[in-house]
Amino acid sequence: MEFMPLIMFVAVCAVLMLGYPVAFTLSGVALMFALLGTFTGQFDGAFLEALPNRLFGILGNQILIAVPLFVFMGVMLEKSRIAENLLNTMSGLFGNLRGGLALSVIIVGMLLAASTGIVGATVVTMGLISLPTMLKNGYNPSFACGTICATGTLGQIIPPSMALILLADVLSSSYQQAQLKMGIFSPESISVADLFMGALIPGLLLVLAYGLYVVVIAHLKPELAPATPKENDSTWTDAMKHMVPPLLLIVAVLGSILAGVATTTEAASIGALGATLLAWWNKSLSMKQLKETLDSTLNVTSMVFLIFFGAAIFSLVFRGYGGDELVEEIFNDMPGGVFTATLVVMVVIFLLGFILDFIEITFVVVPIIAPVLLAMGLDPIWLGIMIAINLQTSFLTPPFGFALFYLRGVAPKSVATMDIYKGVMPFIAIQLCMLLLLALWPGLATWLPHFIYG
Repeated sequence: MEFMPLIMFVAVCAVLMLGYPVAFTLSGVALMFALLGTFTGQFDGAFLEALPNRLFGILGNQILIAVPLFVFMGVMLEKSRIAENLLNTMSGLFGNLRGGLALSVIIVGMLLAASTGIVGATVVTMGLISLPTMLKNGYNPSFACGTICATGTLGQIIPPSMALILLADVLSSSYQQAQLKMGIFSPESISVADLFMGALIPGLLLVLAYGLYVVVIAHLKPELAPATPKENDSTWTDAMKHMVPPLLLIVAVLGSILAGVATTTEAASIGALGATLLAWWNKSLSMKQLKETLDSTLNVTSMVFLIFFGAAIFSLVFRGYGGDELVEEIFNDMPGGVFTATLVVMVVIFLLGFILDFIEITFVVVPIIAPVLLAMGLDPIWLGIMIAINLQTSFLTPPFGFALFYLRGVAPKSVATMDIYKGVMPFIAIQLCMLLLLALWPGLATWLPHFIYG
C-alpha cells in the first residue's frame, strides 16, 4: 500500500494509452482508487471533501479566465489568412536565396507561434500553407517537414504561450508550498510575466539556431533547399504591410503583461479583440468564420477545464495516499541530490510527453514534483522554462511526438512518415543543446526577469 500513489499514476498512463479521454481517465481512475482505499481502510474519504473548494477555485482563478480569450485569439488569427499572406510575401522576398523559403517559414512560424501560443494550430496551419509550396519548389521532403514541425513547436516556448501561462499558475502554487515547508511563512510568488520574460532569451536563441541550421545546410547541400524563382514582386513595403499588424498585436498583448500595465486576463482580452479587428482588416471576417471561431473556442476551453477538474480529483486522491511524501522521500534518497532528481524528472516528463498533452502534464505531473524540487533549491523560473523546452522536444521526437501526428494529418500522401521522422532529427539535437545550455547557464532563463523585476 505504500506505493499505491505510484500504482495509481501508472494506471492512469495505462488507461490513457488505451485511448480513453484524459479528463474522465484522471477522475475515474482516482475515484476507483479512492473507493478501493476506503474499503481497505487505506484512504480517508475526508480528502474528497475539499473537492468543491478546489473546483470553485479553478473557476474563479483570474489567470485561467485568460484561457478562452487566448484560444479565441489564436483560432481567429488562424482563420484570418494572416499567416498565408505573410508567407507569400516573405517567399517573394527570400525565395530566390538558397534556403530562403525555409527561412520564411521560420519567421512566419515564429510570429504565428507568438500569436496563437498553441502548438497544434501552428503546425497544422504551416503544414497546409507552406509544405505544398516547398515541395513544389524542389525542397527535400525531410528537410521541409523538419523545418515546419520544429517551427510549429515554438508555440510551446515563445510568449504569450498557453503552456507558459498554465505553468506559471501551477509553479506559483508549488513555489509557495515549497517555501512553507522550508519555514518561510511570507512566501514569494512568481507571475506569468516572470515566466514570459524568462522564455524570451531561450526562445529567440532557438529561432536563431533554427535559422542558422537552415542557412548552413542550404549552402552545404543546395539540393535540399534550392533557390526558387520569385513568383511575385514582393517588396519590403509589402512585407511590412503584412508583418506590422500581427507584430503590433503581439507587442500589445505581451508588452502590456511584461510592463505590468495589464493583467494576463486583460491582455488576453486585448488580444481577442485585436485578432478580430485584424480579421476584419483583412476582409476575412464573416458570420460563418465568427461562428466557427466561437465553436472551436468553446470546444477547446471545455476540454481544458474538464482536464483541470480531473486533475484536481487525481491530486486529492494522490495526496490522500501520501503521494507527496513518497515523492519527496524518493527524491531525497537519490544519490547525487538535486542534480539526479532533476535529471530523472526531466526524463520522465520527456517520456510522458509521448502520451500526455502539456495540459495534463502541467496539472498532473508538475504539482507532484515541483514542490519537492523547489524545496531543494531550484529556481522556479528556470524549472518552468526547462519543462517547457523539454516538452517541446518531446512533442518533436519520433515515433510519438504530437507535432509529427499533426503534420502527418495534413501532409500529402507523397510525403512518407519516415521523411517526417528524419527531418526533425537535427532540430531535436538543437533543442537538446538548448536544454544543456540552460542546465549549464541557468542565467539564460533567470537573468532577464531578475534584472527587470528584481
